[in-house]
Amino acid sequence: MKRVGRISLTFLLVIAGAFVGVWAYSTFFDKPQVVTVKEEQAARFVNYPADSEQQLPDLTFAAEKSIHAVVHIATQSVRTGQWSSGNPFLDEFFGLQRQQPQVRQGFGSGVIMSEDGYIITNNHVIEDAQNIKVILNDKREFEARLVGTDPSTDIALLKVDAEDLPYLTYGNSDNLKLGEWVLAVGNPFNLTSTVTAGIISSQGRNLGINQDRYRIESFIQTDAAVNPGNSGGALVNQQGNLIGINTAIASRTGSYSGYSFAVPVTIVKKVVEDLKEFGEVQRALLGVNIGDVNAEIAEELNLDKVEGVYIGGVVENGAANEAGIKEEDVIISVDGDKVKTAAELQEKVSQYRPGDNVDIVVIRDNEKKQFTVTLRNKHGDTEIVRDNITVLGAEFETVSNSVKQDLGINNGIMITNLNKGKLKDAGLEKGFIITSVNKKPIYEVSDFKREVGNARGGILVEGVYPNGESAYYVFGVER
Repeated sequence: MKRVGRISLTFLLVIAGAFVGVWAYSTFFDKPQVVTVKEEQAARFVNYPADSEQQLPDLTFAAEKSIHAVVHIATQSVRTGQWSSGNPFLDEFFGLQRQQPQVRQGFGSGVIMSEDGYIITNNHVIEDAQNIKVILNDKREFEARLVGTDPSTDIALLKVDAEDLPYLTYGNSDNLKLGEWVLAVGNPFNLTSTVTAGIISSQGRNLGINQDRYRIESFIQTDAAVNPGNSGGALVNQQGNLIGINTAIASRTGSYSGYSFAVPVTIVKKVVEDLKEFGEVQRALLGVNIGDVNAEIAEELNLDKVEGVYIGGVVENGAANEAGIKEEDVIISVDGDKVKTAAELQEKVSQYRPGDNVDIVVIRDNEKKQFTVTLRNKHGDTEIVRDNITVLGAEFETVSNSVKQDLGINNGIMITNLNKGKLKDAGLEKGFIITSVNKKPIYEVSDFKREVGNARGGILVEGVYPNGESAYYVFGVER
């Protein structure tokens, strides 16, 4: 029993000694250092590098600068009632039948590009319109005059009689980078201009939506929300400068569903300058049939890269043929600017006029060859194609309001001079006032040119002479 007591006493002394030792160490020796480790947040905005200190861009300046230069465009076209010509053959040929006049209204957006009232929009916004009204962001309204159109790029130029208007300046769409922030500005509802933001998703897109023979498609693709009424509106960069005209959307429903497309300002600027100076676009042509280089072509021609523009054929006596470019050549640059696709080549060439010289580099037999090409117009020469009032051998002038009132007509153009051509051969005489072509009202010479150009097969011209005698004429056109 005494032995157990001694063991218990010894155990208690050991425990007490341990406590004394811990107390002495903590009192007379260094205390442990406490370190707090702060972990930095690993997440970053996906648009910036991980080590970037940038924040999302401030787009308020660009928005404020651009909204007042974007307008609402309202159009109206009247399809007149049709009636029998009195000749069953002509009725069958032209599909004539009685019906009530139909009024068609449309709308879209436009961009003011000068303080004196030049406005850019899409051709499809104003196509076939007899009346065009422009409503500014401050609600002022103006009747607009159509200066000219370019169906191949879907661009049109309007003019309103006004001064000191807010306007946008041109940016440079060649300097755009993928992922760059942009604003889409439109005025689709005739309220005030609306702004949506997005990034550049792609460039040089060819969608195949333009059916014009000389179509040029090299769209800027963005994810900024754009709906049908925004057609003709502005695509601007962070500085508020115009870099494109919003034109199309990728959609199965007719509404925005992810991507929108704009005509780059490099194309727009040239079109606008030509329409102002010449009345029509001076389209420069290489005279080649082209397509993108694909893997099969690259393998066949032993190319290092699957890029460039493959020449499937050259037009006889065309610009490229005269310069020495051949079929199966692959174009890789224009005046030092690299081109990877047919769309990029079209965009580059569209910036020139007939008669301009450009340096074209091609790959032929695995070697680079450079050719200086003198571009030509659609007629095959280097002359400037001027928009004049001579059509089918006739010269015209617009009809004054007093004459229209005397004759009881609302529209028309008068033949002032008649030379050899289709109209003279058909029996039209000087002084005849053309009021419609194929039942489409004619207000200006440009309307007449458009309807004649769009006609397939036969043309029915109706109108009235100064003495009040009504007449119609029928003739064919060759394509």
